Amino acid sequence: MQQIQLTENIFYVGVNDRRTDLFENHMELPNGVSYNSYLIVDEKVALIDPVEAGFIEEYLFKVKSVLQGRQVDYLIINHDEPDHSSSIAAVMREWPEVQVVGNAKTFPPLEAFYGPIENKKVVAEGETLSLGSHTLQFFMVPMVHWPESMVSYEQSSGIVFSNDAFGGFGALNGGIFDDQVNLAFYEDDMRRYYANIVGKVAMQALKAIEKLGGLDIKMIAPSHGLVWRSNLAWVLGKYTQWSKQESEEGVVIVYGSMHGNTGVMADIVARGAAEAGIKELKVYDIAKTEVSFIMSDIWKYKGVIIGACAHYGGMFPNMTLLTHEINEFKPKDKVYGLFGGMSWSGGGVKTLAKYAEEGKWNLVADSVEVKGAPIREEDRDKLYNLGKTVAEAVKG
Repeated sequence: MQQIQLTENIFYVGVNDRRTDLFENHMELPNGVSYNSYLIVDEKVALIDPVEAGFIEEYLFKVKSVLQGRQVDYLIINHDEPDHSSSIAAVMREWPEVQVVGNAKTFPPLEAFYGPIENKKVVAEGETLSLGSHTLQFFMVPMVHWPESMVSYEQSSGIVFSNDAFGGFGALNGGIFDDQVNLAFYEDDMRRYYANIVGKVAMQALKAIEKLGGLDIKMIAPSHGLVWRSNLAWVLGKYTQWSKQESEEGVVIVYGSMHGNTGVMADIVARGAAEAGIKELKVYDIAKTEVSFIMSDIWKYKGVIIGACAHYGGMFPNMTLLTHEINEFKPKDKVYGLFGGMSWSGGGVKTLAKYAEEGKWNLVADSVEVKGAPIREEDRDKLYNLGKTVAEAVKG
């Protein structure tokens, strides 16, 4: 079997998952996802971050193909989440003498998932672990994105094993390294991963970038997505931009419609934004598009316009998850507008406005609520001007 080396004696032993439909059971995976794991073979052998348990046979085959009968001495756990750690029991059964390495916050949740771990080694901030000619140094990055999160830095090669930081959705289609692929293909999946997983802890991510800035980093090896060796400035720049929430010029329009009238309104709003000079316009039907894709574009663009029809005195039900996610992740420095439709009773716009108030949204235009269909010129003008006003605020 052909082995994939990051540098001499450091190997990629990860797997691709193109079977799972929903990451964490709620985010779609049209391009799959990778679970990355790494193996350092020296006087001592260290296995860094195992993979999701459903791929254990493929994983163990890869690891054993490299080891050729040698034992794993250390299992490094940078992050407890089960998409990485769920195969830990299988690894310990395969190599019963392995020492599980983590920090003080690693083991309580890990043992809550998998039971007692007898052979464990607790490491602290800045502590090192010698494997021979390779030395791992550990740095805590709490809340990126769990409390126990840490990264492992191999000093001789300059490789940071960064767990979820700098990762992304998307299976690795032959190319493991950033210089083997078209980065534009992976960028959207990276931003969607960031916006829906790391975005809530953007400030902690920024602190982690600053903490690692003093290291001589030659490669970044995350737990999902590409291994970065040639475009470090690019990926660090993207993560810094997303962590600082530096938006691009564009408008996201999201609507929820039961019978299509609110969708027609969204088209009128979009026309107003386009004629005001916005070229990056994304229009989403909340009933058709899974929320993580919408959140990714909200993270990217400056303007957001949300429309919901009334539903029993409230708003279109599917819109509730999006408004919840916006208030949870709190994308900053956005300009917003609201619209919606009603028939015998209102409630859609009113409910949206309540969420907007709770989220401290920066509303730059009067909300528009249309009774019935947008067939009256007055209503159409209001919707058009809503799009135009938000667009002008984005450009301004």
